[in-house]
Amino acid sequence: MMKGNQTCIKCVMDSSDPSITFNNKGICKYCCEYERILKRMKISKEKTQKRLDAIAEEIKSYGRGHDYDSLLGLSGGVDSSYVAYLAKQMEYRPLLVNVNNGWDSKLAVENVKLLVDKLGYDLYTYTINWQEFKDMQRSLLKASVIDIEILSDHVITAALFKIARENKIKYILTGGNIATEYGMPKAWVWRKQDLSNIKAIQKQFGTKKIQSLPTFSTWQRVRNAIFKQIRYIKLLNYIDYRKNEAIEILSSSFGWQYYGGKHYESIFTKFYQAYILPEKFGIDKRKSHFSSLIRNGEMTRNEALEELQKPPYEPKELHNDMEYVINKLGFSKDEFEEIMQLPIKSHTDYPSDERILRYLDPLIKIYEKIFEY
Repeated sequence: MMKGNQTCIKCVMDSSDPSITFNNKGICKYCCEYERILKRMKISKEKTQKRLDAIAEEIKSYGRGHDYDSLLGLSGGVDSSYVAYLAKQMEYRPLLVNVNNGWDSKLAVENVKLLVDKLGYDLYTYTINWQEFKDMQRSLLKASVIDIEILSDHVITAALFKIARENKIKYILTGGNIATEYGMPKAWVWRKQDLSNIKAIQKQFGTKKIQSLPTFSTWQRVRNAIFKQIRYIKLLNYIDYRKNEAIEILSSSFGWQYYGGKHYESIFTKFYQAYILPEKFGIDKRKSHFSSLIRNGEMTRNEALEELQKPPYEPKELHNDMEYVINKLGFSKDEFEEIMQLPIKSHTDYPSDERILRYLDPLIKIYEKIFEY
C-alpha cells in the first residue's frame, strides 16, 4: 500500500491523517472500505421497505400503552431534524429531547422550535449544569488533547440514555449515518465513552467535581450491548440518504435554515472545528466531511478542493466567535493564547479505559451485530 504526502484521487483525504494508506491506484483506504460497505448494504427497494416495516412494527409494538414509542435527540442540525421528519412520516411517537449545553446557535434553537411546532411532538429540554460543564471544557483545553468535544458528545449520549430509562423507552432514534459521516480518521477524535479519561483530565485541571452531569461508562455500554436495555436505531442507514435533499425538504416543509457546516449548529463546535483544530493541531475536518459527500454523490472532488482553498472562517465571523467563546469560558485572550501554544498531548497521556476496551470491543460488536436488522 502506498503512503506519503499525497491526496486520494477519488476524495480529498490526504496524509494529514497519519493512519491513511493508498492502494497502487492512489485511492485511499476510506474510499476502498466505503465501496465494500456499499456492496454489503445495497439491497432492493422491496427489502429496504421490509426492514423499515420490521423496525416500525417492533418500535410501535413496544410503545403500545406508553406515551412514547421512542426517543429522538434533536439538535436542530440536518441529520437529527430529518430523522424527526421521517419519524412523522412513519407514524412513530417519539419524545424529542434537546440537550442544552449552553452553546446552541440561534439558528439551531429556531430550527428546533419550528420542527416541534409543525410536527406536534413533545419536546423535553435537558439543561445541564453550565458551571460544571464550563469547568470541564476549560480542563480539556488545558489538557491540550485533540478531542475537546468528547465532553459534549459524552454528556449528550448519557443524557439521552438517562431520559430513556426514566421514561421506560427502549428505542433511541439517531441521525448517525454512513452516507455523510463515514471515514473520520481515528487520530482526529477520541472514543466518547471513555469516562476514565474525562474524569482524569478533570481531576488534574478542573476546580469542580463531576456531580450533576450525566455520564455513560464503557461498562454501561457493555451491559447495554449484552442485555439490549436500550437500542439505537439509525434510520438514515435504511434509506438512500442525501444531505442536500434533506435540507431542501426541511427548508420547504418547516422553514428550517442551514447553518453552514457539519455540526455548526453549536457555536463551540464550529469554533473548535474551524479554528482550534486547524490552528493548533493542523487538522481540517472539512476534508473528511467533504469526502463523505463526494462518496455519496453530493459533491464533486473539484468542488471540494475549491472549498478547501477558502479559510474555514470568515475573518469578521472568527473575531466575533472567538471573543464570544473565550469570554463565555472565562479566559482572557492571553490565557487562551497560552493554551493554544501548549504542547499537544495524547489522550493516552492521561488515565484511560482504552486498554480494557480493546479486549471488550470485539464482544460488544458481536452483540451489536446480532441485533442489527
